Amino acid sequence: MAKLWDISQTLRSGLPVWPGDTAFACDAVWTIGPDCPVKVSRLTLSTHSGAHADAPSHYDPDGDDMAAADIDVYVGLCRLITAQGSGSHVHPGDLDWEKIGASERVLIRTYSKFPHETWDSDFRALHADTIHALAAAGCRLVGVDSASLDPETSKTMDAHHAVQRHGLRILEGLVFDDVPDGAYELIALPLKIAGADAAPVRAVLRELT
Repeated sequence: MAKLWDISQTLRSGLPVWPGDTAFACDAVWTIGPDCPVKVSRLTLSTHSGAHADAPSHYDPDGDDMAAADIDVYVGLCRLITAQGSGSHVHPGDLDWEKIGASERVLIRTYSKFPHETWDSDFRALHADTIHALAAAGCRLVGVDSASLDPETSKTMDAHHAVQRHGLRILEGLVFDDVPDGAYELIALPLKIAGADAAPVRAVLRELT
């Protein structure tokens, strides 16, 4: 059987979230007892909680919501690659383009160890030139382990707007701990939520056999 790697964050109380965004909570509405045979919970969360897919409406006022997303791009062959260099952004020269080749789905590792317990305001973003280069190489989806393609303090959202220009799709907040660089099958379907600007995903990588 092909090996699976779960590259999702665990949605839980205390999950680090974007400063000012909605904290995650899972509260019991019904509990098992003499008068109730089941437990039912209520979720409170941001559309950007944990590993998630951005809908075009997140960065484009005329963009599609999450329910309108074409799901085929979120499933298929992908390439996981570690960004080299340092600094606030991943530039084109920080990626091995020979390994990327014509991959339609490119996942970029920026952390040697994912910060599960703390929010990292200094995460490494992607430079817009990197998005342009990925699109030129045939990429349709870019995934990162950082909280966003753009820096926390960005007001221009250059990388997101480069994605908009080329019609790419985005996964953010992925976890690549203990997953070697290489080629995999990606399965990361976002929840089908009408009107949503993003949606959580249960993202996995499956080894190729």
